[in-house]
Amino acid sequence: MTKVTTLSEFIVERQADFPFAKGELSRLLSAIRLAAKVVNREVNKAGLVDDILGAAGNENVQGEAQQKLDVYANNQMINALKAQQEVCGIGSEENEDFIAFDQGEAIWGKYVVLMDPLDGSSNIDVNVSIGTIFSIYRRKTKPGTKAELKDFLQPGLDLVAAGYIIYGSSTMLVFSTGNGVNGFTLDTSIGVFCLSHPNMRIPKTGRIYSINEGNYKQFPEGVKRYIKYCQEEDAETDRPYTSRYIGSLVADFHRNMIKGGIYMYPSTGTNPNGKLRLMYENIPLAFIAEQAGGKATNGKQRILEIQPEDLHQRTPLFIGSKEMVEKAEAFLAEADPVAAKS
Repeated sequence: MTKVTTLSEFIVERQADFPFAKGELSRLLSAIRLAAKVVNREVNKAGLVDDILGAAGNENVQGEAQQKLDVYANNQMINALKAQQEVCGIGSEENEDFIAFDQGEAIWGKYVVLMDPLDGSSNIDVNVSIGTIFSIYRRKTKPGTKAELKDFLQPGLDLVAAGYIIYGSSTMLVFSTGNGVNGFTLDTSIGVFCLSHPNMRIPKTGRIYSINEGNYKQFPEGVKRYIKYCQEEDAETDRPYTSRYIGSLVADFHRNMIKGGIYMYPSTGTNPNGKLRLMYENIPLAFIAEQAGGKATNGKQRILEIQPEDLHQRTPLFIGSKEMVEKAEAFLAEADPVAAKS
């Protein structure tokens, strides 16, 4: 009989990877695990309980309509992380400013967390997979003082850990602490995450491209050329590729993690900096992609090297199988060599 490794056991076994943490990181990841199980419970009964379906009647800082589950997931994550007292502050896509914990033991916390508590929430009412994305940094300010903006505006190169939870046909927690990527599936019969996808690797190339082609007319010329390349028939490179776009970033990314592919959200006429958030979506998923052997850029620069300037900063995103991302970059550079060198 094959031994099943639980998330708790895995975290303890890997604690040696972080001798500076002395257990704080383990407790922090445990808080995320707990919040994920609570959110999963509510997501799975969304079609049965009226008061968690639909819009909350508010807009977040992005100007997007908040869903009731957005608010619920945000509150659950904040409460779980605050209770562990290892986090001195939280940045969330749903909040205009970061939250600094300045009371109790939390002010001594060594970490900050940034998160998209419920990615793809516009798909809740139609039963499409959604997810949570998170990233963890060591604070820059001195423990015992109130967290400041500089604690949050750190490049992806400074990450301690990052991951995502996908709520779908099964619920999975995928994360990395800089030593590869591992995936855990929730066994709902006992309420435990079990190691199901050890040492995850993105295939070097694939046959899937993910992009909202409804915006085609607004895409940069290089992106248009790459899409045409994907659609052309070529036996040598196993084309044409298949277009798959769910509209839920975590779901699209997770599929390409498993099968190989590229996800693209380029600049458009309406959104010249793209629509995805650097801190809450692009950086944590770029960290996961690179740890799994993939690549993530904004079309000309590695996502993890971008120095954030704003909590809600947006950037284009090209992420997934390394060879496919590099091919897309080549088309962008060929179409606009001046921009590629800037």
